[in-house]
Amino acid sequence: MRYPWQDADWRRIRGEFSRLPNAWLFAGPAGIGKRAFAETLAQALLCEAPRDDATACGECEACRWFAAGHHPDYRALSPDDGDDGGKGARRLAQIRIEAVRELIEFAHLSAHRAGRRVVLVEPAEAMNPAAANALLKILEEPPEGVLFLLVSHQRERLLPTIKSRCRPFVLTAPDREAALAYLAREGVENAEAELAHHGGVPLFEHDAARRETRDRFLAALERPTLAGLLALAEAADKDKLPLGVALDWLMKWLGDLAGLRLANAVRYHPDRRAALEALAGRADPVALMRCYDALVALAPFAEHTLNVRLQLEAAFADYLNCLAAPSRAAR
Repeated sequence: MRYPWQDADWRRIRGEFSRLPNAWLFAGPAGIGKRAFAETLAQALLCEAPRDDATACGECEACRWFAAGHHPDYRALSPDDGDDGGKGARRLAQIRIEAVRELIEFAHLSAHRAGRRVVLVEPAEAMNPAAANALLKILEEPPEGVLFLLVSHQRERLLPTIKSRCRPFVLTAPDREAALAYLAREGVENAEAELAHHGGVPLFEHDAARRETRDRFLAALERPTLAGLLALAEAADKDKLPLGVALDWLMKWLGDLAGLRLANAVRYHPDRRAALEALAGRADPVALMRCYDALVALAPFAEHTLNVRLQLEAAFADYLNCLAAPSRAAR
């Protein structure tokens, strides 16, 4: 299923059907429907009776297999599910070389139907170095009749050699009106605030419990005390809040503080503008940017088995330091 804002992208990719590449790289921010678009393309290419607009018919045997997740000529590869074996430990969500090796074996098999096989990898940047190098080898010498669809939220993290072997396709993000219309159809409460918090992209997990956790997190940032933030770090660790999620929330908060301080603008938390304005008056812009840069540097390692509590305690200490009286040079 593709989304309404992807109609123009579909027309654009239809124009490339006459000369299919060995691999496409679908890029764009997370939350705009890249995987859904790639799956729509995969089903269309495997369909035995595509419609006039090149979409899958949804009725042939191949389409029924695809819908059931059993098409013999299609494989989708994503990070491992992080099953911890009941031990409660965090694991790195990544695509491992063993999975890519299985994919390579599949790619060298004969097609069951229509002479084409399709492989989807999402997100491609989740491949560890060994997996990425293994995939690169098959992209350099692809088997006949195999099409690779790579989906990436952060294509700058991909090996340059992998990117050079793929035809790039940047998907269009929905405008605000289209995003709000989609959220209204989905019955999302506080749609405008939720859309702002997620950076204007409408495809995010509608998890009431996670939203409550985020509200408590932001409330602690609004009224920052050392004791309150240390308790927040402890609770995040106890509840197994992913470090990447916590860093994302904190970076957006710092981004809005810096935006207010430097440009009187709030992007992610317009519903909390009053609290942000009160804090921005205390914030040192130089310290804010230093703190933000430290979080950016930490973010690529957020899925590793780091001690979440210690990392958040350090980040919160930096945050408190940002809220000292602004330096003379920054005024």
